Amino acid sequence: MASVILSVSGSDRPGLTEALAGAVLSAGGNWLESHLSRLGGLYVGSVLVALDAGRIDELRAAVRAVDAQGLQVRIAPALEAPKAAGEALHLSLVGQDRPGIVRQVTAVLKGLEVNIETFGTRIAAEPYSGAPLFHMEADLRLPKGVAAAAVQAALEAISAEIMVDTALTPLAQP
Repeated sequence: MASVILSVSGSDRPGLTEALAGAVLSAGGNWLESHLSRLGGLYVGSVLVALDAGRIDELRAAVRAVDAQGLQVRIAPALEAPKAAGEALHLSLVGQDRPGIVRQVTAVLKGLEVNIETFGTRIAAEPYSGAPLFHMEADLRLPKGVAAAAVQAALEAISAEIMVDTALTPLAQP
């Protein structure tokens, strides 16, 4: 069995997920995981597919038919990841929207060699004033020797500057 990742983008319209699922099934693939959404008016995302290594060319051909429907699809081999080590945390962040929040938070995490395993952001209106609030959610994997308290302290050190509130909570280990 081989695992591949389909990266997709195109104008959003009904039926794109079904067309992609049909292409995967026609090549004998098994749809394992996906992250698909409407972003900036486009349909974008990724899909992890398992299939017989000898049928990857069938999948490529089936994907070309989806491409003809206006959805660009790229296929890349998935890599076998080593078993994750280190503590897993969930980061929630909220604050007034302004440029640079993502850069500053990710710089802190990089400085501690923390791996970001999932990452999502959105803007939502503040309930009373309607002002834009920036929300960030991320699942993190700490390297050996780095404690959650060190990550929390590093985030708190920049939170006043970028005017955000952060919360770290443990994630269940797989």
